[in-house]
Amino acid sequence: MTDMNPATFPILTTERLTLRQLSIDDQQDVFTLRSDAEINKYLDREPSKTIDDAINFISKVNDNIEKSNTYYWAITLTDAKTLVGTICLFDFSNEKNSCEIGYELMTKFQGQGIMKEAVQVVIDYVFQVLKFKKILAFTHYDNQNSTNLLLKFNFVKSLETDKENPNLNIFNLIQ
Repeated sequence: MTDMNPATFPILTTERLTLRQLSIDDQQDVFTLRSDAEINKYLDREPSKTIDDAINFISKVNDNIEKSNTYYWAITLTDAKTLVGTICLFDFSNEKNSCEIGYELMTKFQGQGIMKEAVQVVIDYVFQVLKFKKILAFTHYDNQNSTNLLLKFNFVKSLETDKENPNLNIFNLIQ
């Protein structure tokens, strides 16, 4: 596993996007994202109720980065510097040579190919830089947009189900 020190946190770029570490300046956008009922209906989490919830979340994410437990990027539109979503890698397993990917995108930016662009650059990072051979993704069985996105990248739906949450489908991408 590579160093996840904030000083060396990887900034990933695509034609339209910059993926960078969350900062406290993102608090309003993180609050908007994490309080959106449409996004939260597929996630097993309490929605943010206050801006302090967003600040605490950003602090927790950055603490986990410092502890080398996660990569967590703010997805921003490069031209406007607007935060439109997040994408993360976590649950690293050297013995299984794998990690898990998660993502969320503000509803007003969905359907524009943004997440496809972000997922592609993160998959490349996992296989080319981190040198893992397998990426796992869990998505709610009703979240067709997420399922379709994973299938575009040749993730394969597992026959097994998540024991803790039977509403989740498990997908694997093996290099």
